[in-house]
Amino acid sequence: MSCFVRTKRLSLFLVKLVGKSSLSPHILCSSSWFCCPRKTAPYCVPSSALLQIRFWAAASTSDGLTLQAILANNWSILDENDGDWKSHASAIARSIHLIKRRLQWDKLKPRLDMLSFQLNKADFWDDPMRAAKLSREHGSLLGKMKLVNALEQDLLDHIDLIKLARQDNDAHLESESLKALVNMRKNAKEKELEALLAGDQDSCSCYIEIQAGAGGTESMDWAAMVMQMYMSWAQRRRYKVTVVDEMPGEIAGIKRATIKVDGEFAFGYAKAEIGVHRLVRISPFDSNKRRHTSFAAVAVIPILGDGSTHVQINESDLRIERFRAGGAGGQHVNTTESAVRIVHIPTGVTATCQNERSQHQNKASAMAVLQSRLDQLELARQAQLNAQHTKSLTDITWGSQIRSYVLHPYRMVKDLRTNYEVSDPDSVLEGDLDGFILSYLSASLDKDDDA
Repeated sequence: MSCFVRTKRLSLFLVKLVGKSSLSPHILCSSSWFCCPRKTAPYCVPSSALLQIRFWAAASTSDGLTLQAILANNWSILDENDGDWKSHASAIARSIHLIKRRLQWDKLKPRLDMLSFQLNKADFWDDPMRAAKLSREHGSLLGKMKLVNALEQDLLDHIDLIKLARQDNDAHLESESLKALVNMRKNAKEKELEALLAGDQDSCSCYIEIQAGAGGTESMDWAAMVMQMYMSWAQRRRYKVTVVDEMPGEIAGIKRATIKVDGEFAFGYAKAEIGVHRLVRISPFDSNKRRHTSFAAVAVIPILGDGSTHVQINESDLRIERFRAGGAGGQHVNTTESAVRIVHIPTGVTATCQNERSQHQNKASAMAVLQSRLDQLELARQAQLNAQHTKSLTDITWGSQIRSYVLHPYRMVKDLRTNYEVSDPDSVLEGDLDGFILSYLSASLDKDDDA
């Protein structure tokens, strides 16, 4: 946005709000002024006053138009390239309304007030772990509210600018404001997606575990295809992908594997993939070219940061086994006992790593996986959601699948939870999963709202 447009917008905003508020005129007398020269008289705004007024202001245009009024007008939403500002305003307003619904807006303010009350208590830091948790939650909620309020205020400000430009026959200002609305429309759509990921662990990185079902070589080959599909998906989203553990099949594919996906909201997106995935195809391993059905199970585990572990691991509860790494390897990797398997004796949970060159690196990676698995097991126990997490790997059969990948006699991938489907299985197997993921997340949120 040009300096002229910014300044005119601030000037308009100040005049509008001073006219509505009970603030006395002396608030305008500030030593800190924001000025920008133009061909005619400069527009000047006292910055400190602007911040105070913006904080107290009601969210409406100078003629009283609010977000709710825009929604009630039900203006038609046209293509982004269209020059109708009402179309863009309506699209942005609907996005903001959807974001508020997904964030459970009516519950945010009471929760924020309660957290603020807790933070101001004299004994708040007597329990440092609890205090840190509440502080993070307070900061997160406050950030969300500020972002949405700013988006709503920007929409109304730009509407005011367009109306002012038309009154003044200022084509340049109108054009700049219209461009700003188009950019806001795109930004609001992105914020819609982010609002789907409002869970406590959604912003975390994660481990994705893949395990072949019954069916021998067929299922092992399918499990390897699923693993490659998720690695491609993660790379498309510019996440860092690391293979932590991989047990090859005797002939082809893998029996199981664990990959680490590092990036913001990796768990929030990947959690939509928890469950059993079913493949129907003509088997490349069957000389009679018969059609086979294969299964592979997927579990997704968040990697909790900031020391937010739920389970403390005692060294005395661990059994550490060392063995030679499998696979092709190199001259060193298969000749020393560099692979590590760690068993948590009280729960029986295990973690294995054999992909690093040194035993110390493999042990560190295996411990990280074990910590995440135990944390997730504890979260699942508390929420009675064991079936959605690591335990989901135990039932890989008919009737438990979440998605079908059919390559013969027709070609289609269909999510059985949402009925979302595509007719291009190749693109899905190459990592184009966002449509399935977003469809599931949206449906899950709508289901929670109905409940």
